Amino acid sequence: MANSSNFAYYILFLFLSSILFALQVNSTSRHVLNNHKGFTVSLKHVDSGGNFTKFERLQRAMARGKSRLQRLSLVANFATLSSKDDSNVKSTIHAGNGEFLMQISIGSPSESYNAIMDTGSDLIWTQCKPCKECFDQSTPIFDPSKSSTFGKISCSNKLCEALPMSSCRDSNCEYMYTYGDYSSSEGFLAKETFTFGKVSIPNVAFGCGNDNEGSGFGQGAGLVGLGRGPLSLVSQLHMSKFSYCLTSINDEADSKSSTLLMGSIAHDDDKNIITTPLVKNPTQPSFYYLSLQGISVGDTQLPIKKSTFSLNQDGTGGMIIDSGTTITYLEESAFSLLKKEFSSQVNLPVDDSSSTGLDLCFKLPSDTNNIQVPKLVFHFEGAHMDLPADNYMISDSRMGIACLAMGSSSGMSILGNVQQQNMMVIHDLDKETLSFVPTQCDKL
Repeated sequence: MANSSNFAYYILFLFLSSILFALQVNSTSRHVLNNHKGFTVSLKHVDSGGNFTKFERLQRAMARGKSRLQRLSLVANFATLSSKDDSNVKSTIHAGNGEFLMQISIGSPSESYNAIMDTGSDLIWTQCKPCKECFDQSTPIFDPSKSSTFGKISCSNKLCEALPMSSCRDSNCEYMYTYGDYSSSEGFLAKETFTFGKVSIPNVAFGCGNDNEGSGFGQGAGLVGLGRGPLSLVSQLHMSKFSYCLTSINDEADSKSSTLLMGSIAHDDDKNIITTPLVKNPTQPSFYYLSLQGISVGDTQLPIKKSTFSLNQDGTGGMIIDSGTTITYLEESAFSLLKKEFSSQVNLPVDDSSSTGLDLCFKLPSDTNNIQVPKLVFHFEGAHMDLPADNYMISDSRMGIACLAMGSSSGMSILGNVQQQNMMVIHDLDKETLSFVPTQCDKL
């Protein structure tokens, strides 16, 4: 009888311990961050230090951006098909990749890693030992056995349930996260102490990837999702506000770092702030959708149909803002109107060589970058974004060319990071708004 009683107490102890652990994973980070206004992390462009010219950087970034555009479109289309499926299959494809790396430290004692910042997905993950298959990374692969704060997450935890694809082995939550280019990360969900800047936060849930495939992640050791879903860093830290400030691609010194700010330190009290509502897409809840209502070139408002940038009832269309896509892509009918009007207002011959990969380029007069270009304004709901010329025209006197840093897409439109450069871009998830403040980002 005593043995039975002891066994019952043991089972009760395990049960209460599992509940306490689940509560810790979901609440400890909130408690720790109550003592902080937030934290700042430096961002480094993936091509930083590569000794590339301005156009070489742009072309490399555009090649990645086109791939990302295809992935994002695939994600949205897959989610739409899944939402129509009677079996209620969750979307299991994600955007992946990005243009900026953030330095994080993991474990106790902590080890430093560069991870891709991705506002288009949710899961935080890194490569972990023992590796079944891992891609090459510049830092040692994280070894959970050497950290005193590492722990696996059970299948009953709500974050395990939030995974689009998971399974259970020995009561531990296993995940598989796939991306639009057939890259993937597979492993188990765990909790660990993460350090951002000078702030250490325990019990952050992340994917410990033992089987990671694909060529798109070699710049870093994993990925930090900043989307709107429950698995993202934003949601886990219960920080309803974050912002980033991206330095200009025109800077010759590409060593200048950009900045990510998490929490109440994200600036939103500037008199020059413009704010527009965030739009939710039930079929793709992680993306940050905006309501673009029109575009002006100079004094001319383009005759774009009102429905062109609308989010359709089936979840297709719309415009997202994305830090991981380089140039802005506009639905093809709108881009065609923009290209035509822009060409008519620029008093320079068009360059048809297609040497840059951009859709609209002009031949520059010799030895000059100073040309007159029309103003370009994006009219969002409640906010008119008057773009500086550097945010849409890329010129190079050595090549004798100046190009419009935009392209066309089919269906979904994307506001890319060139158009966001030297702006503080503030996401406020409590107010469901996105704000822009002109900022000299390399001075932060």
